[in-house]
Amino acid sequence: MADELQSVTVLLVDDEENILRAIQRLLMDDNFNIETATSGEEALEKLQTLENVGLIVSDQRMPGMNGAEFLGRSQEYAPYAQRILLTGYSDINATIEAINKGGAGRYLSKPWDDEELVSAIRHALGIYRLGVETRRLNEINNQQKEELAAWNAGLKKRLLQTAATIREQHEAIKGLDEKNIAAVLCRTFDNFFEVMGDRNAVHARTVSILVTDVARKMGLDAETVALFRLAALLHDAGKFGTLSHMIHKHQEDMSESELSDYRHHPARGEEMFSKVDELAGGLPAIRGHHEAFDGSGFPDGLRGDSIPLGARLIAIADHIETSAHSVGSNRADYALMSARFRGGALFDPELIAQFQAITRIVYFEGRKAATFTEVEIAPAQLVPGMTISRDVESGDGVLLIQRGNVLDASGIVLIRNHYRKNPPAHGIFVQVMEE
Repeated sequence: MADELQSVTVLLVDDEENILRAIQRLLMDDNFNIETATSGEEALEKLQTLENVGLIVSDQRMPGMNGAEFLGRSQEYAPYAQRILLTGYSDINATIEAINKGGAGRYLSKPWDDEELVSAIRHALGIYRLGVETRRLNEINNQQKEELAAWNAGLKKRLLQTAATIREQHEAIKGLDEKNIAAVLCRTFDNFFEVMGDRNAVHARTVSILVTDVARKMGLDAETVALFRLAALLHDAGKFGTLSHMIHKHQEDMSESELSDYRHHPARGEEMFSKVDELAGGLPAIRGHHEAFDGSGFPDGLRGDSIPLGARLIAIADHIETSAHSVGSNRADYALMSARFRGGALFDPELIAQFQAITRIVYFEGRKAATFTEVEIAPAQLVPGMTISRDVESGDGVLLIQRGNVLDASGIVLIRNHYRKNPPAHGIFVQVMEE
């Protein structure tokens, strides 16, 4: 498509060759191809072989086929081309005909003003290029819709196959201990992870590991542990009703329509597995994993202990995995600190401490303990209470916040606004306190 924009063809049609040469001279510094014809009939023949015709400039008074008739017939061969009519007479009827039937977007009187003619030609080509780009974007959009429909159809088929497998293994699972149940479920959903993709599979499995370890340490029964483990594996399945480009997009960067679609994914995930009786006990955890402890979450606005326990555990594990993945070092310390800062608002504060040991095992980095360390994070990850470990500056060197300051809501807004308008080449460095 880029080549198409660069190699636009302009077709000049006039029965007087000196006029054609005069227009060519005016356009010799412009970067497009110029073709000429001395009659409407000749021009129509040329149009059948020319590609990417962006503009047709035609005289009105020509022997045989006049300009208005030619422009009308030219639409068959160059439907997207812009059209300009040149007329040496005050013939309003011909001009109206050229506009109404020939698709002319503009007319100029002969003799023309050179600057006006060149400006009109360049403007018309600008409109043509805009049309080319619009059609390209529409084509991409339609292709994405088709791919999404095909992808969702494939996902539904895979999920139905997985559900059938679960039913076949249900009786065998009943007699197994918790360890074997989990192993069977993991094998059952290996194919589902292939559909999800590498990053999604890593996220789902890690969240599942974190939730399973905490559920065991809390002394929950084997059946509940197995259900929480499976719900954690599948908690993001509902995201795959959205376009792939926004699956890992931060909510701050989503449009209103994207955000609305995103907020439906927990309910979509519940619906995906609603026909699988063996998963019924895990559905509340899938639906509720984006509920917030203070009632600000979705899809149902549940608060505190009214949020299912499995959902509260998955919410914390989901945040820990995402936070740890967002930094290059000190991942366990940063992820736990980030979760603690959100305790009481997004997460159950009494459950966060339960994740400390397993998080340090999963993200073990083999370093010696220190008083504090630091991590580099994006503006979207900032929360009140974090301590700045290096001066925060805008892209043009303006000091925003000095190191050592503890962030509050106004400081976060200040940083995000400057990073949005004039970002530096790095993120924000915050202090990570070890426990």
